[in-house]
Amino acid sequence: MARVTTSERDLAASRERIAAHLVGRERELELTLAAVAAGRDIVLEGPPGTSKTTILTAITAEWGIPLVFVEGNADLTPAKLVGHHNPARVLREDYSAENFVEGPLVEAMRTGGFLYIEEFNRAPEDTLNTLLTAMADRSLTVPRVGRIVAEPTFRVIASMNPYDNVGTTRLSTSVHDRLNRLAVDYQDAEAEERIVALRTGATGSLGRRLIADAVAVTRATRRHPDVRQGSSVRGAIDCTLVGLQLAELRGLVAPEDEAYPPAVFDAMLVALSGRIHVDEAAETTPERVLREIWEDRFILEPHAAAPG
Repeated sequence: MARVTTSERDLAASRERIAAHLVGRERELELTLAAVAAGRDIVLEGPPGTSKTTILTAITAEWGIPLVFVEGNADLTPAKLVGHHNPARVLREDYSAENFVEGPLVEAMRTGGFLYIEEFNRAPEDTLNTLLTAMADRSLTVPRVGRIVAEPTFRVIASMNPYDNVGTTRLSTSVHDRLNRLAVDYQDAEAEERIVALRTGATGSLGRRLIADAVAVTRATRRHPDVRQGSSVRGAIDCTLVGLQLAELRGLVAPEDEAYPPAVFDAMLVALSGRIHVDEAAETTPERVLREIWEDRFILEPHAAAPG
């Protein structure tokens, strides 16, 4: 099937169809779509759980092209990114194009897909430099294979977490110069509640209350002074799901039940304690931080947790 080129697309119509798969993120979607439709590569800078992958999945599904994932880490070598010759076949035969095993970069170039490199700044500098020619010339010369010319829809999309600098490398000016950049932050409480409701299917007075509380305590982890990085909305989703199961196990039927707040705290421990990163200089633990947040929500400010 012939692939539709960017110039032939009605971008406004594409945006509306893609937006149907997202909760909020209209501005981020529009800016990302404009960049990739213009033929540009882009880095999406933001914490985990801020819909970066969801946006890219929706765009590539709309365009009918692959989304090729790569995890950026110290083990991502140029050979793993570009590809390598099959050693067994080389011993039996020789270094030929037929013996070449494509890496994700070559795969994305050949298929016209998006090469999506998560944790971009965790990859070694020499590996990132391998991308420079592909981004600048939309082609790549592989020894003993030849020149690979990218399909028109090929893009390099990177993601970075600005709040986590452990184990990261400084991006070179050459890499920065070839990438557009978009900051993607957490959504507001209302949007996150809609996401949790969509992902959990929680309904009724108990479900609605649990969604509101789960989102509130999850968002509070991002503001706590002893937390270096708080939880994404995924924590609120899991807190709601675990809370629903605890309610069933403990016979809770209404949020007014006196056993409801303890159930929420237990759900928080399971869903959030592994997702928050406490500052190393703070003499505390994730459990203590969550206890403080829970007390703020249910004891110090009980009106904030009250229905309505």
